Amino acid sequence: MLKKSSKASKIKKIFVLDTSVILYNHNSINSFEDNDVAIPITVLEELDNFKKGNDTINFEAREFIRIIDKLSLNNTLQNWVKLEETNGKFRVIMNENGRSGKVDANKVFGETKPDHRILNAALTISEENPDKRIILVSKDVNLRLKAKALNITAEDFSTGKIKDLDQLYTGKTVINEIDPELVDKIYQEGYCNPDEIGVEKPIPNHYFILKNDKTSILTFFNAITNRIERIEKRSAFRITPRNAEQVFALHAILNPNVKLVTLQGVAGTGKTLLALAGSLEMKREFKQIYLARPIVPLSNKDIGYLPGDIKSKLNPYMEPLWDNLKMIQNQFSEKDKEFKNITDLLENEKLVITPLAYIRGRSLSNICFIVDEAQNLTPHEVKTIITRAGENTKIIFTGDIFQIDTPYLDSHSNGLSTLIDKIKHHPIYAHIRLEKGERSELANLANTLL
Repeated sequence: MLKKSSKASKIKKIFVLDTSVILYNHNSINSFEDNDVAIPITVLEELDNFKKGNDTINFEAREFIRIIDKLSLNNTLQNWVKLEETNGKFRVIMNENGRSGKVDANKVFGETKPDHRILNAALTISEENPDKRIILVSKDVNLRLKAKALNITAEDFSTGKIKDLDQLYTGKTVINEIDPELVDKIYQEGYCNPDEIGVEKPIPNHYFILKNDKTSILTFFNAITNRIERIEKRSAFRITPRNAEQVFALHAILNPNVKLVTLQGVAGTGKTLLALAGSLEMKREFKQIYLARPIVPLSNKDIGYLPGDIKSKLNPYMEPLWDNLKMIQNQFSEKDKEFKNITDLLENEKLVITPLAYIRGRSLSNICFIVDEAQNLTPHEVKTIITRAGENTKIIFTGDIFQIDTPYLDSHSNGLSTLIDKIKHHPIYAHIRLEKGERSELANLANTLL
């Protein structure tokens, strides 16, 4: 058995990439070790439709086209070309027509379309290379299912995917049976050492709930002082945390030493509301507050299909953000100074609610930048946003990794999951997973039972 497995592992593979993989990661052709990579000519045709524009997918398309252009300098892409970063080779598959007397995806599925030509390309290269294993790689679940129906091995592009979401960092730990004398000490002195609660090398800004039969105390690890420090519950613009996780979330948002915050949780846990209330509480520390979210077109149609001018087109996407702002403003009467302050912030563009696409390419200095629905971003998009951060900028990502609205992302591969998994040990980063819904009993019922 061991010999068979070893022999099978040495069989060379050819990975056939779909357009969705390239739009997810322009450098995907260099992600398959020493195996060969091919793309159907239809993929190049589809990329031509994406090369213009300012969205991330447009950037990915342009960068991939540049990579292919470089590979083709002294070569014809119908032949195998050596990839510089790996020991594999690359080529373009030209033959996507149905083969006489053999399986033709166009005929099987009763329609001629790009996906079916890509399937035919995979069938063609499989016939040309009987000694190799052919694998179609696509972020499109339906295309993978069609491929498997035609007996083509198909896989998702898994580079960078989080394997076990159950192990994804939560940002907090509950420690039971804490000595009452230690609890008294923390209440009196405000801190204790990590070893006193049985923790070695705690993660910076990690939160702890210390409990015993009589009481509990909320704390976090301060990497600057190397202490477990007590957290006191506080409000922001009259928004008061209702559970321990919300206390932790607001603490992270208001902590001046934390420059990057992620809040993850299901609908109704207060992610966006806490982020906005916290940023308003810190408004004097920043030149502007930006609240942005990615636009995921309805039914996968561009917003150009919607009626009206650009503001009218965007209003449906921005409405949840306005709802949160109105909720905060309604904590005060119209005569209160705070109520008028929020109105003034909007009128003077000190508080800006905008689509995320309008932020790209800008340098973000002296800004508190809240990115809502971050689970709909790719890892590259998240990286692009963070790398725009200048001096005195704080970025807060909020989202629910199990509520993905884009067709080529999932809970394992989206930018928010990747960020939480990869950056959790950094001293300027804090994360908390919000678990308890606080919107209403009805909302909690839906999250629990439906």
